Amino acid sequence: MRLPRRALITAATGLACAGLHLLGAAAPAVASSNQVAIIEDDDHMLADPAGTLQQFRKLGAGMVRVFLPWSAMAPDYNSSNEPANFDPTDPASYPDGVWDRWDAIVRDAKQAGIAVDFTITGGSPRWAEHKARPSQIVGNQQRAWYPDATKFGQFVRAAAKRYGGSYPDPQNAGQTLPRVSFWSIWNEPNFGEDLGPQAINGSRTSVAPGIYRSLVNSAWQAFQATGHGHDTIVIGELAARGLSGKATRKHPDGLPGNFAQTKPLLFIRTLYCVDANNRELRGNAARSVGCPATAGASRAFRGQNPGLFNASGFSDHPYPQDQPPTKDRSTDANFASFSELPNMERELDKVTHVYGSGKHFSIYNDEYGYITHPPNKGRFVSPTTAAYYINWAEYLSWRARRIASTMQYLLYDAPQNPALPQGGFASGLLTAAGKFQPAYSAYRMPLYLPVSATRRRRSLEVWGDVRPAHFAAADTHNAQFVQIQLQRGNKGSFGTVKRVKVTNQRGYFDTRVTFPSSGTVRLVWQYPSGDPNLPQGTIYSRHVQIKLR
Repeated sequence: MRLPRRALITAATGLACAGLHLLGAAAPAVASSNQVAIIEDDDHMLADPAGTLQQFRKLGAGMVRVFLPWSAMAPDYNSSNEPANFDPTDPASYPDGVWDRWDAIVRDAKQAGIAVDFTITGGSPRWAEHKARPSQIVGNQQRAWYPDATKFGQFVRAAAKRYGGSYPDPQNAGQTLPRVSFWSIWNEPNFGEDLGPQAINGSRTSVAPGIYRSLVNSAWQAFQATGHGHDTIVIGELAARGLSGKATRKHPDGLPGNFAQTKPLLFIRTLYCVDANNRELRGNAARSVGCPATAGASRAFRGQNPGLFNASGFSDHPYPQDQPPTKDRSTDANFASFSELPNMERELDKVTHVYGSGKHFSIYNDEYGYITHPPNKGRFVSPTTAAYYINWAEYLSWRARRIASTMQYLLYDAPQNPALPQGGFASGLLTAAGKFQPAYSAYRMPLYLPVSATRRRRSLEVWGDVRPAHFAAADTHNAQFVQIQLQRGNKGSFGTVKRVKVTNQRGYFDTRVTFPSSGTVRLVWQYPSGDPNLPQGTIYSRHVQIKLR
């Protein structure tokens, strides 16, 4: 539902490179081999939850991320007055049928064995906004402008009650709706189209972090009060890039102003009330962004903001755009693309340490993908390169022990939009018409060789993931094996050179293989027979060329 505007986000310039070590490369013994595989495609989920979830199951995804938008659920969202006799904490007080599509998602996800990540987000109803919206966003249901944190918390309470595991299922008498135990608080709060304004006073004063701080506090209290205190609750959800600049004729409010993006690490520092040197803000600098202005007040900050210190993880949307996962076009130290995630980790460690916390957040990558050309125009990667890059990125995150998830956004390419010069958000595993792309096989069964050339009789590391294997193991209780195959030279049949038992619950394996010759490597695995919830037949990974000298 937010796809068109994402295709316009290009804030990076320059070039930055980072090696494997920057992503926390470590021995496999400490790798995040149990990272959850998240996938997202809201448009198709809302239109056909059962069918879409079955496709996710075939791909092996363990969790689906779904927006739960406040303004879409709230009554009279475009009115300045909250409806009379409306109890925003009671799910039954909301308009008839408004929860139905999300009820269907949690039911069907349970049936498919897939966990749900509800990202509770804006826009906000106008009656829950502190100040009048600018004229250019009046009537826009996806925008939030100075949203009231207390009222947002009331909506969170309603959602948490409905999906707490004991709420009566309105479609199935005598049954309850399934429980949701994974929650994210607000999508991209550092982006003015999701939370506005970002900055005021010619962009000299960053206000969105303070607004978000209040939203987190209110949502956190709502989860604790409704029996979700031990759930996975993730904060952040930051866009990876941003803009800053003084007021100009073109940008009279400066940058980020009302609607652009605040650089993520700048956002984090203001969120935690510290300056560029990670010292507590004081005086007017603190008061202007809603922070404690004295040393005594700062001592209470951690206790007053439990969500900022006790959340299960911090999330980022680290798109590297058309670059490989070890590179980014920017030299800006305040960005948080994939190669820069270690910078964000260190920044989070520093800001929490200021208040005496030893928290080391797990990092959730919960929005990621590569836009391709075709179908888009301009500087985008080819579908084959996108398949290679998503496997490379997953290997890197598998080796980085603090990264808790791998992510695919979307299942289908967004339809081409003639209003956008580039075309649309074409990062799917399938085309908009449903045709398989190289990324489909790459996502379903990743394959990556960190080094693809060596001397004869020396081994190469072969890493991969039989992503659907965890469903098969749950259904059949049989051991799962993947075949590593080689086609010698450039033609002929493939032969198995090693058979690997998949023991990791997420399907990951990491092994070394001494190949007999140069050629083409692939993985082969077969869905178990007789399982009505999984397809039949043999599946293959993408191909990787190796060379022996």
